Order: sequence, then C-alpha cells, then structure tokens
Amino acid sequence: MSIPTTPIPRRPLGSTGCNVTLFGLGGEGVLRTWDQNKAAASVITRALDQGVTYCDTAPAYAGSLDYYGATLGERRAQIFLSSKTHDRTRDGSLRLLDESLRRARTDHFDLWQLHDLRTLDDLNRIFGKGGALEALVQAKAEGRVKHLGITGHHDSAILLEAMRRFAFDSVLVALNAADVHRMPFISTVVAAAAKQNMGVIAMKVCAQKRLLARLTMAESLGYAWSIPGVSLAIVGCETPEEVDENAAIARAFQPLSAEQMRELEARTSREARAFGYFKREG
Repeated sequence: MSIPTTPIPRRPLGSTGCNVTLFGLGGEGVLRTWDQNKAAASVITRALDQGVTYCDTAPAYAGSLDYYGATLGERRAQIFLSSKTHDRTRDGSLRLLDESLRRARTDHFDLWQLHDLRTLDDLNRIFGKGGALEALVQAKAEGRVKHLGITGHHDSAILLEAMRRFAFDSVLVALNAADVHRMPFISTVVAAAAKQNMGVIAMKVCAQKRLLARLTMAESLGYAWSIPGVSLAIVGCETPEEVDENAAIARAFQPLSAEQMRELEARTSREARAFGYFKREG
C-alpha cells in the first residue's frame, strides 16, 4: 500500500528529550516467535515505512532481537529502540546486555528497562548490592544505554516502590479501559509518573485482543492515548496490515472527552477481571 505522507503524531517521552510516535511497535505478535524471519521483517519494515519511531524488544521475547538485527541495518538511526533485562543481578544483566546488543546488531539501546517487576523480593534483589540497578547505572555511564526504565503489569504498589527508590526515565505499564475497575494503574502509577516527569508507555491496551469483543481497536488505543501523562502505546502486530491499521488510527486520533472515557469504561465493567488478567489476584 502507499504510505500516507502525514506523519504519525509524536509526544515527548517524559524528560528524555526524545519525541516518540503515539503508536510504537510492541514486542508481542510475530516478533515474539522463532524462525519467522520473513514475516517479522515485513512487520518491522512496514512500521519503519509508516514512520513509527519507537520499537520494543527484550531478550525474553523469543527471536525478537534477532529479527531487529537482521532487518534494521542503516535504519537503526531512525528509531528509538528499547530493550530490557529480566535478570535481577548486576553481572547477569550485563551479560544479557552484551548478548542483546550483539543480537540486535547495535552499539546501544535508547532505553533499557527492568523487566516485569512483580514482588518486593524482585526489588530487594535489584536494588541490593550486586543487583541489576548497578548494571543499568554502569551501562548508562558507558553509553551503551541512554535512558533507564521499569516495566510491570502485576502490582501498582511494586512499581510505585521502584519509582520511589530511583529516578527512572520511564515506566511501561498495562493500561486499558478496564483498568479503573480493579487494582488500577492509571490513578496510581501514571499519576505518580506524571509528577516525576517520567515517560509513560502503555501496553496491553486491548488485553491481547480480548478487549476487542467490547471495544474497537480505535477505541482501545484512543482510551490509552487520552490518559493524561501517557506518551505512547505499544502494540504487538502479526502482519503489516495490523501495522497500517494502528498507524492510521494514530493519525486520526482526537483526544476523548471525560464522558467518552467513562462510556468505554462502563462497557468493560462486567468482564474487568478478564480484561485485567495480568494483574495480581486480590
């Protein structure tokens, strides 16, 4: 298809000094597979052709890093590439960083994040002597990563505690129209991030398509983008056509009114637990 000449709108990513497209390419979908090189390359290439500037990956996402390494080439300079460490130790995280940079065929990540924070034990290991935070600080000092962040979708209290312990640049957090009904992230993590001028990256905006039984994709993305403080939403894509759809939605986006937001929330209330399946029990 011909790519529209109108650029995808951008927003600042907190205080990083970087402006990123409303729609970013998430690490799920075809990118979280093995041996799908052609299909993965077609999705990455279409995202770049559409003007997407934010791309998400992680060593936990199967062959994702390798797909980027095989596809980006000179176009690496066009994007803000984020990765993660799921290791809770300094040495283990630095080994993961070495391997991740090699697989992605790049000399740096624009954002390196502590992946999937769930428990106080996670935090105590990360922030303790020899913990992963030491790796993040060292890697930034060496120029191998530019910005530092956290990710989570399990428990708002854990993310808030991590944010209290260190001044991270961003938080990647699950945000969708069912969030308000149970253990919310919007009124807790997003509100705190705004006060700290952190970038907020929304994920699970359609709850891995579960939410699309009640909302359209445009409504799902529009809700996330209309939350004050949100910089962008990442979406995993299976095909180039899904990339095109999300890019078109971003180009047409108009902020939702408070009344429209409440109406979308009302549509999710009866199945809120299913749409927030990733949150801890409680």
